[in-house]
Amino acid sequence: MRRPAGRCRPAGARKPALRTLARGLRARLVIAFLLVAALSALATAALTFREARTAILQRTQDTAVDALRGQVNSQAPNVDFPPDTKDLATFAANLNRAGEAAQHWIVHVRYAGGPMVPSLRPGEDDAISPGVRDKVQAGIPAVQRVETGGRPWLVIGLPVTFSTDQKKPSGVEVFARVPLREDEANVRALVDAAQSGALPAVALAVVPALIAAGGVLRPVRELRRGAQRITEGALDTRLKVTGGDELAELSRTFNGMAAALEENVAELRRMEANARRFAADVSHELRTPLAAMTAVVDVLDEDAATLDPDTAHAVRLISEETGKLARMVEDLMEISRFDAGAAALHLDEVDVAETVRKTLQARNWQDRVAADLPDGVRARLDTRRIDVVVANLVGNALRHGGEPVRVAVRADAAAGRLLIEVADQGPGIDPEVLPHVFDRFYKADAARVRSEGSGLGLAITLENVRLHDGTIRAANRPGGGAVFTVDLPLRTGGDEE
Repeated sequence: MRRPAGRCRPAGARKPALRTLARGLRARLVIAFLLVAALSALATAALTFREARTAILQRTQDTAVDALRGQVNSQAPNVDFPPDTKDLATFAANLNRAGEAAQHWIVHVRYAGGPMVPSLRPGEDDAISPGVRDKVQAGIPAVQRVETGGRPWLVIGLPVTFSTDQKKPSGVEVFARVPLREDEANVRALVDAAQSGALPAVALAVVPALIAAGGVLRPVRELRRGAQRITEGALDTRLKVTGGDELAELSRTFNGMAAALEENVAELRRMEANARRFAADVSHELRTPLAAMTAVVDVLDEDAATLDPDTAHAVRLISEETGKLARMVEDLMEISRFDAGAAALHLDEVDVAETVRKTLQARNWQDRVAADLPDGVRARLDTRRIDVVVANLVGNALRHGGEPVRVAVRADAAAGRLLIEVADQGPGIDPEVLPHVFDRFYKADAARVRSEGSGLGLAITLENVRLHDGTIRAANRPGGGAVFTVDLPLRTGGDEE
């Protein structure tokens, strides 16, 4: 039925395809490429941020230290020694005014390890750490970045030396707290810029990722298509090999495998054709001498009663074996026709029950076989081939199964199927044998005498059923015995063939 125009495929039908795409190699390659790009962008951004942050803070630190040192050197000569608290307050105020416009620092001064002037307010006790104080008291300048009250600060400590001897501490110590708000803002702006640049870079990486994935997957898709064509029987399929990488080597290996497979299959087909031709030729050549032998044996068989017992027994044995040989030749001829595709199907509408009944009557099996043959079941069948199917199955059940043998015909009009079932009461079929019962020349028991059949009966049955577009299966019944079920299409006179 044609799909109406404009009808969209249901959303649920796309889910398996999307799921397959998400799990495919292309998606994994693209994701891996994007992960590498993202990690590279993040690593680059992190290194850039670290270096830029260090450079910004170092520049601020150097500028602040140089400015403070310059102001201290400028203001220190105006301080009387030893200074009192008023002198220290004036010194600190002068330094604060000097840095108010540019540095915005807050200066504290002390003398000889005394109290800070101006004093630190509550909560600022740890703004100038003991480590910084100890270094400055020892005459060593100190710089430290701290965070107080949720705000970043740069703490600078400088010892004031005498102007006459630059190496001799005067005992005056200057501590400045420089706010780093602007520097942190610059760092945050740098982080935002790195993030803004990284996201487009990762997004743009999708394009080369798709290109790279396509380049990798193209040979893989060619391999898949080549394998599919070989599966469909195109053994001459070869792949175009470009480059010298691992995928190209895989394509060369595939071509070598395909060439070897084509050669081997051609050889097998040639050998199979020769074997079939040999069987057909031998069977055809045997028919003429067998016909003559059969005619002579029939004459001898008629006169066997007038011969002495030993000669009569020999004549009857020859007659029996000649008949079996003739049937074997006919089976070989029949299987050869199937192999050559020369077996024709001649369909007629028949009464199925009557057809099966005639098969049983023609072989005098009606007293040995229980038949369940409902009237009124009609189907288009090749009566000669159905006769062969039923005769082979019933004969096989009588020889290897156990009586009573039962034949049943069932029709399922709703499903359009015709079922013919042949069951026996024997020991059943060995489970290891079941998969091989329709194989040619297969015998479950290697010790079975050669007079029990050609080993082609069930193979011919299978071919006749297939010719009717049907199936046949063998199984063991729960209550014991084997059962063969033929499943055929229930075609009638109005059905197309």
